[in-house]
Amino acid sequence: MSLINDIKDLDSRLVQKLPSIERAQKFGDDLIDFLFPVRAKNRGASVLIDLQYEMLQKEFIALVAPISEQYNLEEASLSKGFFEELQYVFDSLKKDAESILEFDPAAYSLEEVISAYPGFYAVAIYRISHVLYTLKVPLLPRILSEAAHSKTGIDIHPGATIGSEFFIDHGTGIVIGETSEIGNGVKIYQGVTLGALQVAKSESNKKRHPTIEDNVTIYSGATILGGETVIGHDSVIGGNVWLTSSVVPFSLVFATHAVKVRNAKNFNEPLNFVI
Repeated sequence: MSLINDIKDLDSRLVQKLPSIERAQKFGDDLIDFLFPVRAKNRGASVLIDLQYEMLQKEFIALVAPISEQYNLEEASLSKGFFEELQYVFDSLKKDAESILEFDPAAYSLEEVISAYPGFYAVAIYRISHVLYTLKVPLLPRILSEAAHSKTGIDIHPGATIGSEFFIDHGTGIVIGETSEIGNGVKIYQGVTLGALQVAKSESNKKRHPTIEDNVTIYSGATILGGETVIGHDSVIGGNVWLTSSVVPFSLVFATHAVKVRNAKNFNEPLNFVI
């Protein structure tokens, strides 16, 4: 059959060995549960912390084994480098959670944020995958980030650089590109895109995504594009704004449009849309 031959031909050309996707997803979840036991079923079993840490180390080595040989990676060295960064990951995520609790009026406890907020989960997976990205581990960072994307609707490339106290509210539809740089204390709402002006493959080694300085708030539906675009610190970007150029610090950027309110009783035109 032609289909069978086509499948065999393509498979023979896909020579990269992939880590198990299911195993990678479980590792990411287990690691977050280890850092924040409130999420885990065995909460309070502090006597098992050391054992969990050892199991995670063994699982990490098993996870990278399929790719370590073909990329000449030293598994023990990778594991050491990764786990040395966990203190930084934990400290950053604690500040992220505290920021969500401080600024979201619907958040009532740190436990709620850590265990139930999709924005916190997406950022947690980002911070884990970013460590792998900086260690130049292939494939695995994207597998983790896309798993979080599928769960939360939040797409954060592991190559992005994101400071502390990062606040994501709601989160659905957020896209943060690979070369985005985000400072400290930034707040982003649903539907925000930090994207590139061009998607040509030739641009892959250039800074394509914007820089967001400290204490910027970006409201829902805003689109900010371009590697040379810088949003100055302490600025507010309003909903549905489209930006392809820089703004200075303390800017207030908003889109203007007319909203008309009419009496429905006197509105005789047929409605041509359905929600």
